[in-house]
Amino acid sequence: MRTSEDIRLTDPALLGRAVALAFAKFHPRSLATNPVTLTTAAVSVVATILAAIEIGRGGPHGLVLGQICLWLWATVLFGNIAEALAEGRGRARADSLRATQSETRARLLTGPAVPPSGRTHEWREVSSRDLGVDDLVLVRVGDLVPADGEVVAGIASIDESAITGESAPVIRESGGDRSAVTGGTRVVSDQIVMRVTRQPGDSFLDRMIGLVEGARRRKTPNEIALTILLVSLTLIFLLVVVALEAFASWSGTLIPVGFLIALLVTLIPTTISALLSAIGIAGMDRLVRAGVIARSGRAVEAAGDVDVLLLDKTGTITFGNRMADAFLPAPGVSERALAETAALASLGDETPEGRSILDLATRRFGFAADRDGEGRALGVSRMVPFSAQTRISGVDLADGRVIRKGAADAILRHVPGGAPAALAQAVDQVARGGGTPLVVTDGDRPLGVIHLKDIIKPGIRERFAELRRMGIRTVMVTGDNPLTAAAIAAEAGVDDVLAEATPERKLELIRAEQAEGRMVAMCGDGTNDAPALAQADVGVAMNEGTAAAKEAANLIDLDSDPTKLIEVVMVGKQLLVSRGALTTFSIANDVAKYFAIVPALFAGVYPALGALDIMDLASPESAILSAVIFNALVILALVPLALRGVAARAASAAALLRRNLLIYGLGGLVAPFIGIKLIDLAITGLGLV
Repeated sequence: MRTSEDIRLTDPALLGRAVALAFAKFHPRSLATNPVTLTTAAVSVVATILAAIEIGRGGPHGLVLGQICLWLWATVLFGNIAEALAEGRGRARADSLRATQSETRARLLTGPAVPPSGRTHEWREVSSRDLGVDDLVLVRVGDLVPADGEVVAGIASIDESAITGESAPVIRESGGDRSAVTGGTRVVSDQIVMRVTRQPGDSFLDRMIGLVEGARRRKTPNEIALTILLVSLTLIFLLVVVALEAFASWSGTLIPVGFLIALLVTLIPTTISALLSAIGIAGMDRLVRAGVIARSGRAVEAAGDVDVLLLDKTGTITFGNRMADAFLPAPGVSERALAETAALASLGDETPEGRSILDLATRRFGFAADRDGEGRALGVSRMVPFSAQTRISGVDLADGRVIRKGAADAILRHVPGGAPAALAQAVDQVARGGGTPLVVTDGDRPLGVIHLKDIIKPGIRERFAELRRMGIRTVMVTGDNPLTAAAIAAEAGVDDVLAEATPERKLELIRAEQAEGRMVAMCGDGTNDAPALAQADVGVAMNEGTAAAKEAANLIDLDSDPTKLIEVVMVGKQLLVSRGALTTFSIANDVAKYFAIVPALFAGVYPALGALDIMDLASPESAILSAVIFNALVILALVPLALRGVAARAASAAALLRRNLLIYGLGGLVAPFIGIKLIDLAITGLGLV
């Protein structure tokens, strides 16, 4: 199944579906969503009736009125084609996603998520459509994940290529911020127990499909405001045409009503009205192709005006888990002794950090981790699991030794006399280098420090520099101490940092920035990021993050790449600039058409207008027909630009707007004079008038 990335506007299949859908959009209910297009269709009906009457009685204007009617209907059709093409590209992506949906069999647990030692999971097979929220499901190697959920036990590699397009499997595990799993993905190693968080039919995949299908996209506030402006301009030009007819009648000159109807359609803002929906749908489609799902068009628009970007450090700027990088022994302690003691203290630590300590000790010194055997072979009498409250884990050995490992301040407060100078220096050195120091003790004796290192995602410093050039200030938000936070911020290249951040402090920072009139974007992946993601003007959740984060955000990055916000901002800017540029082009077109057509059409009524007839059109009939043809063709000519978007560079929104208004404003004024004159020469040369 091809995605929207593979389909070009010239694709015959896409064009065929678009034309068929364009004719279907002639239904009054569909036309009613666009008042200007509805007006054009309504006056086309009237013009068709008048043309039929004129042709039936052999009137002098029958041929011209017939051609005018054809081009009036073509104007409506071309506008429908623009929207249909945009929707078609979105639906191609939706069809690709829909192909991953299927009813699967699921192992619904009838017992606990973690069975007692020596026992296996108890389950019964059910349809995925029969699962409910909070059901526990066992998913094994090769199984499709039956619904959206969170991992509550186990760790596994998940193939998410059907959704993200990335072929490399990702790790999903319990107890961290990478616990969310999506229905339709596949387990490729190990097994997990997941808790269902969404009913079938209301999954993340279902909502993705609905969002990328343009027909289901609701208008944004900016679109609504622009529609109101276009309706107002339509009413103004309607009054202008009625006034011109009144003056003509008062002067005793009869102008065919069909001509006046055609004049109305050429003057009202049909161009931008026909392209408005296509611009919005195409913007959403560009975002999908960048690997980001928008839950609302408003979020995409807001992204184009972002001033401040807040990024959660863990899982966003750095990889999700801190990893043990080195063992730094205290004086008189060997590195092997420290490593083996640290590994013992980590037997009860199920966190990713704890597992990384065991892995490092195994790689460096061949430590035989006996987690499954509960450490009995190593003389462990009791395990102390890691707790977020104590920030300590460890073991009690049968020989009476008490081994502990944890955050430096949590451990050292129990050491008589405080930390030795060499140990304190090691803790400070690790913190200043951007790492997290963990202290290991054997009884009251500190043995050394474990260096946990946050790994900065590659290329992120360059991407932040690009954001800076776009006028966006980046702020790293982390729960780390100020020294660690400052070191990581310097390495990543962010502009500012908020250390020791709590959910409340994140909210306070966002509200303070918003109170000063700034548009704030927030990137995060954890449950603790959810309040900030909901408060931000643009909330971007990582797809590998928790369900709570994805629910609170209005944009979801399928690739879990925080620097993707650059693409999001550029798409938002492109959407705003495209709409502004084409609106300016359309209004400038209307002004130019007014001065190009009215003198030729009414010079017989008001001879003084002859001085303004700088185009020297052949006749009033050719003037109005040329204008109607130009009006229809310019819509068709601008469809590729509306779908591709006006080019947006890494510059401020104001600079982009000035540049494109200058180009499209002047272009909109000049194009009608050239286009209408050329069409006038063509139709008179062909004898069509």
